[in-house]
Amino acid sequence: MVENRPIATFLAHLVLIIGIIIVTFPIFYTLVASTFSGPNVASGRVQPWIGDAGIQNYITALTVGAARSSQNPAGHMLLNSAIMAVAIAVGKIIISLLSAYAVVYFRFPGRMLAFWAIFLTLMLPVEVRILPTYKVIADLNMLDSYAGLTIPLIASATATLLFRQFFMTVPPELV
Repeated sequence: MVENRPIATFLAHLVLIIGIIIVTFPIFYTLVASTFSGPNVASGRVQPWIGDAGIQNYITALTVGAARSSQNPAGHMLLNSAIMAVAIAVGKIIISLLSAYAVVYFRFPGRMLAFWAIFLTLMLPVEVRILPTYKVIADLNMLDSYAGLTIPLIASATATLLFRQFFMTVPPELV
């Protein structure tokens, strides 16, 4: 039976609303401040409504970048991130799918040894793998390239394990 406690319900909702305000205020302030000019934001003269420099600020950020910085424009960074995300996602799915298929359906000596070698890489934290990975990429002259960034991230023991578990549920008659 559900008890009707209006005061407790009101207090719970009040606490949740205050929490939402605390969490969303910095995001709201950042969005509003991004529509004002730099000197207004630096001086703290930002009103709680949208300013008049918003569209120009976003165009500048996407095409030119920061004024006193040697950084690339945000549009270039977004394009790099999109290329990396698509390449890693597609590569990870293809490699994991093929390796799981081979481990489940092909009968070859050392099949389970190959699976456990893949699976045991889950035990190695990133901190252990980062320097050897960098050294290999540097030795292959792949630094500062998309290939050097994506190839080390394509192999995934977790995805291979998940695909393997799925393939093991598929009846052999369907393969």
